[in-house]
Amino acid sequence: MKVIRVLLVGLGNLGRRFCDLIANKGPELEARYGLCLLLVGVADSRGCASDPTGLNPARIAATKRLGKSVGDLPDVGRPGQPAADLIAQTDADLLCEASPVNLSQGAEPGLTHVRMALERGMHVVTPNKGPLVLAYRKLHDLAARRGVQLRFDGTVAGGLPALYIGQRDLRGATVYRIEAVPNLCTGYVLELLADGLSWDEAQARAREEGVLEADPSFDLEGWDAAAKLVILVNGVMNFPARLEDVDRTGITGLSGADVVAARRQGRVYKLLATTDRRPDGSVIMRVAPTPLPGDHFLAHLGRKQMGVVYHTDIYGTIMAAIDEPTPLPSAATMLRDILDIYI
Repeated sequence: MKVIRVLLVGLGNLGRRFCDLIANKGPELEARYGLCLLLVGVADSRGCASDPTGLNPARIAATKRLGKSVGDLPDVGRPGQPAADLIAQTDADLLCEASPVNLSQGAEPGLTHVRMALERGMHVVTPNKGPLVLAYRKLHDLAARRGVQLRFDGTVAGGLPALYIGQRDLRGATVYRIEAVPNLCTGYVLELLADGLSWDEAQARAREEGVLEADPSFDLEGWDAAAKLVILVNGVMNFPARLEDVDRTGITGLSGADVVAARRQGRVYKLLATTDRRPDGSVIMRVAPTPLPGDHFLAHLGRKQMGVVYHTDIYGTIMAAIDEPTPLPSAATMLRDILDIYI
């Protein structure tokens, strides 16, 4: 049995579900893979908890469901301790970094967490887009120097293995075009608008479903889709794409009438992220609401679905989609990344 000492930073929707996942899947992981994931430290925005003999992931998840901080747990909790201190002081093999995405403030604190863990010789898995968007090459260079791995499959299109397909299954190919609908929120809102709901009604419904954040601008103005496109282009096309290079238009400029009219004409609006490789090797990147023809693969995506299309020179056109009714598949990408490192 191989014991993997795990730190988990971020106990929101993904982090809490990851705790549930390793609690429920623990016996199966041990039986199938000979791996024991030992949670030795966790951190939320109000404190940390650690125990070198292992924390109970089910207890951590239950604490967060009650709205409490892990810093207040008896014996193991340290209220007010920042996650960076936990990373610096705890002996661990791997960091799961699931803190909130923060592109407006230098991807902090996630970027610092990832750097610290790599510097200390820990593997890192993360669904946090921010560090990869702002420091993709630097982080990969650091991981290579320290002899550890940086995995980030959950940064693009939730639980869909979009990066795994592009990086692993398309090896040897030239990917000359990528089309993606990587943002669930905008797809949900556009479907409601097509059904005849007003903008206010669509946003209210999306919030009720837990799809839309209190500040919806990151999704609705196309920043999330643009960030995911940057990671796809870096990871699959091996091109040093930057967020400022994306020609970005969100969906807020669309009216409900626009979306309804497109449906009547047999077209479906999606917030489409695309990149095309030029003959000189550079790329063109664009995010914009696009009325797709009804027979387009991505036009068939439902309200809580995301998808990607890879156009290649030797493997034809590869299409993949995911139905993600809850955040569980996004949380499970951390487990997928861990297994890819150790199995």
